[in-house]
Amino acid sequence: MKKISLYACLLLNLSLLVIFPYSKASQADKLDELFLSRKSQNPPKTLSWEEGEALKTLSSSAAYVAAPQEELRLADKIVTLPGQPDGVDFDQYSGYVTVEPEAGRALFYYFVESPYNSSTKPLVLWLNGGPGCSSLGYGAFEELGPFRVNSDGKTLYRNQYAWSEVANILFLESPAGVGFSYSNTTSDYKKAGDKSTAKDAYVFLINWLERFPQYKTRDFYITGESYAGHYVPQLASTILHHHKLYNKTIINLKGISIGNAWIDDATGDKGLFDYFWTHALNSDQTHELIEKYCDFTKQNYSTICINVTDWAFIEKGKIDFYNIYAPLCHDSSLKNGSTGYVTNDFDPCSDNYGIAYLNRPEVQKALHAKPTNWSHCGDLITHWNDSPITILPTIKYLIESNIKLWIYRQVQFHYCINGDTDARVPVTTSRYAINTLKLPINASWRPWYSGKEIGGYVVGYKGLTFVTVRGAGHLVPSWQPERALTMISSFLYGSLLPTSPSK
Repeated sequence: MKKISLYACLLLNLSLLVIFPYSKASQADKLDELFLSRKSQNPPKTLSWEEGEALKTLSSSAAYVAAPQEELRLADKIVTLPGQPDGVDFDQYSGYVTVEPEAGRALFYYFVESPYNSSTKPLVLWLNGGPGCSSLGYGAFEELGPFRVNSDGKTLYRNQYAWSEVANILFLESPAGVGFSYSNTTSDYKKAGDKSTAKDAYVFLINWLERFPQYKTRDFYITGESYAGHYVPQLASTILHHHKLYNKTIINLKGISIGNAWIDDATGDKGLFDYFWTHALNSDQTHELIEKYCDFTKQNYSTICINVTDWAFIEKGKIDFYNIYAPLCHDSSLKNGSTGYVTNDFDPCSDNYGIAYLNRPEVQKALHAKPTNWSHCGDLITHWNDSPITILPTIKYLIESNIKLWIYRQVQFHYCINGDTDARVPVTTSRYAINTLKLPINASWRPWYSGKEIGGYVVGYKGLTFVTVRGAGHLVPSWQPERALTMISSFLYGSLLPTSPSK
């Protein structure tokens, strides 16, 4: 009887089905938009990167390399960012790299060298997801970059847990139409998709390395979060394909790392609603209906399944979907800023501070950016042309390409990370997806430490390491900056995550 009454409620609430838990247009909201659009169409086919499709689509344009770019590198050097704190002891660069000269398509980057022995440290590329969201606004100024924006939207403060402490970090706004990246051919914005994003990112890297040739032989890692669960493996696969095509190492790829990453629709959907129920966000009755009427493996949902899953979103109420224990932003106005200090109490209004800062004319001039009405996410979802329902075949290809467990060998490896308080791409989705690969375990599940506290848990598979970060939401370095730095340091330098608390 309870099930019947609940279903009646679902039908009465059809007008509410597009209600989202959070009004901020974030990279995870863009995931919501993408998945809602899939309910009314046949799901796109899985990309066959491992079968050579990438070579067919990429080889013609990937050959584009500009002339030596020493002058451009010097022009890209940032003298100082407006409002930056005193004592900046590292070089930073930003500017554009053309990826398609005929279309006038260029991608914007921000590059931070490590203040400590930068000439010997690896190069790390960071990509945010969406699809269509900025690695500058999120990654650089809210997560792992050297600065955070004060609440006045005018000044910056130092992030003592910046990943540039252990590596040289390259942030890329991709594809064109995101942030400061642009195309002079407006039809490009209607052609965005996974394949074109991977292609342009590859061309960007080839040309960026001409601008910074000292990094051509440096160990290179690709990292990212959210929909970068698509971007990162596809870019890594593209690099490996071109190594085979030209029979030489073009980019010295050593590994990839993806955090709270959407990689497989079927296990992702199941993991999401299981997380809702196990974390007391849904009722038993709603969970029972989902279990009865939804077969996520088929990705062909009945009307009842669509209604009940949409009800599950309504039922959990207005919370921060991307960190279920975090406060919401209740006052989006700018305030008198004072020098901040990075802690685990991440300011939920940080998006507003970043928007104000990156839209200041003097900031855009200092970044060598074109005058732009900058926002965290571009409106690319409507025209997103290809989005495979699973990236697992690509991940399997990477593992089979002599990718070994990261803690033992300095070769390519794959690393999955999950903040355990994220409900958009929860830890259950990653566990279910990894389990479908049926990889043997060669390092048992155990806690790892950051400082005196358990930082999370880790398990090693053949070719893949899975790590949770305790108390972290969708933006892992935002909510747990110290634990994120501990984790990425172990990832980059092939060391075990600490097995005991530090003294």
